[in-house]
Amino acid sequence: MTPQVMSAARSGYPRPMPIARLASTLAVALAVLAGCASGPVSRPSRPEDVRARMVALMPASVPDRAGWAVDIYAALAALDIEPSMTNVCSVLAVVEQESTFRADPTVPGLGRIAREEIDRRADRAGVPKLLVQAALELRSPDRRTYSERIDAAKSEKELSDLFEDFIAQVPLGQRFFAGYNPVRTGGPMQVSIEFAEAQIRSRSYPYRMTGSVRDEVFTRRGGLYFGIAHLLDYPAHYEQPIYRFADFNAGRYASRNAAFQSAVSVASGIALDLDGDLIVPGGDRAKPGSTEAAVRSLAPRLGVDEGEVRRALEQEGRADFEQTRVYARVFELAEQVGKRPLPRAVLPRILLHSPKITRPLTTEWFARRVDERYQRCIARAG
Repeated sequence: MTPQVMSAARSGYPRPMPIARLASTLAVALAVLAGCASGPVSRPSRPEDVRARMVALMPASVPDRAGWAVDIYAALAALDIEPSMTNVCSVLAVVEQESTFRADPTVPGLGRIAREEIDRRADRAGVPKLLVQAALELRSPDRRTYSERIDAAKSEKELSDLFEDFIAQVPLGQRFFAGYNPVRTGGPMQVSIEFAEAQIRSRSYPYRMTGSVRDEVFTRRGGLYFGIAHLLDYPAHYEQPIYRFADFNAGRYASRNAAFQSAVSVASGIALDLDGDLIVPGGDRAKPGSTEAAVRSLAPRLGVDEGEVRRALEQEGRADFEQTRVYARVFELAEQVGKRPLPRAVLPRILLHSPKITRPLTTEWFARRVDERYQRCIARAG
């Protein structure tokens, strides 16, 4: 409620009310004030009310909306994340963008993608194509040949299971896949298998697993749990959810890191790719990447040495990076040079690469598409 309305309500000096009427009026006023404080999309207090609102916010065409709501609510509860409409609409927007509410979405041309990946791996390992073709004609555990299963595969889970069998059963598969399943994402939120495996090492999984972590990612409950953890289960001081959507695509804190790279460019005059990568993964300290080299060039003006620069940039995937002197002083210097305040979050500029992508797409495109869905969800909730 605005201060002007409150002021007008107090300006008339009304006559005293009877006690019963005064109590009733105060109760109504407190309820109105509570509504003003929490905004138009405040969270219902009972779990069944939250789930009912989730159902109402999903597209009417979604099968088993109640089941989706149960699994989303369970994941939020397990992760101790408030089921606010901001969080609920963020999850629904990502799910709709990534899978249109399908636990194991189909992928056009999956057989072609699989064969191309096999050919690349075989070529890298120096395996003749005739030998690869012979291996694919072997019978798999479900009695079909691997070649038949590739041609029949419609979803990533089917393809993942095929590669798991191929790697385990065929010596040639072990030779050029070396235990590496090329299906790296899956489920209704297309979450990374690697992230899910790391998540389960750091936090207990709320469901009883009958198979592997990979198997769980391809279920609705597991895919939602790991996807919601990736999207929401980390502290980020973003003013708008769109930056979390970009992080979901590019990696945690990519938007914050891209803003830092932009500030480094302003302070140093060195053009940088705003990709959110502050150091070269596994890189040699003696051969820094472009961002680290640019920050090192600023070290004397920042009052730090190259060792402190490196230690700070190694925090690129953590909230703690914002507490370092390097982070704070880069922004101070950049704002002095640029003579203007600089944003603490910027959409990363990353061109997306995947066999599933058939046209030029970027992280910014992904974040904006998800944000459009999020804004529509919030409008419906309001």
